Amino acid sequence: MSVVEITKEGGIATVTINNPPLNVMNHQVTTGLQEAFQSLEEDSETVVIILTGAGQTAFMAGADIKEFPQLMDHPNMKEPIMETHAVLNQIDFCAKPTIAVLNGLTFGGGCELALTCDIRIAEAHAQIGLPEIKLGLFPGGGGTQRLPRLIGDARAKELMFTGEPIQAETAERIGLVNHVVPEGQGMEKALVIATKIKRYSLPALSRIKRAVNEGLDLDIQAAIELEANLFSEVFQTEDIREGVQAFIEKRKPLFKHK
Repeated sequence: MSVVEITKEGGIATVTINNPPLNVMNHQVTTGLQEAFQSLEEDSETVVIILTGAGQTAFMAGADIKEFPQLMDHPNMKEPIMETHAVLNQIDFCAKPTIAVLNGLTFGGGCELALTCDIRIAEAHAQIGLPEIKLGLFPGGGGTQRLPRLIGDARAKELMFTGEPIQAETAERIGLVNHVVPEGQGMEKALVIATKIKRYSLPALSRIKRAVNEGLDLDIQAAIELEANLFSEVFQTEDIREGVQAFIEKRKPLFKHK
């Protein structure tokens, strides 16, 4: 059985990390995630990707600490670190909308993995944190960069300095997650959102994502220039013609994602 499983239905793909008991991130999991997102990005039928963990105990409870001694002895430690970053970046930069369902413990690398997704849904029992400081470490999977961009530097530093987890409700209040739902209802909420999104044109969705992600790192004038370029591109697609024609004819558009 694969530690990363894919199911697909009606334009929505679900990627499930199945590495019991806590779905920790090890080499096998990162390889599985890389292969899964590569195949789904190339899959013309997939519009939205949902990422979650198997069971109700953990989304992902961090990295596999048993692999740390190998890292310590690696002659060029930065190399495997950057390999992990490549996988996380692949998910972050995926052209398709992504939704993370945090169905339990979301610690360390699990939190950093969740941060690569566009939308995060936490079940009420989920705990989220970056406890690396308790091992004499700090977040090394993009946490020091993605978290401050999401919730601000002061809140991000407090979470990383103390290593203490927060509850789902607190995560929602500070903007770390989009929604909190009762235990066991995370996938249901994700499917509701994904079903709304999949109705729309993927060329437009992917350009929204690119405009937001890249624009955050630019000054406002350069960001507006980026938006204008992407807006011009989307006007060359088949889907914009279908969308406009459907509006004129007072019917629902049938987008082909072209």
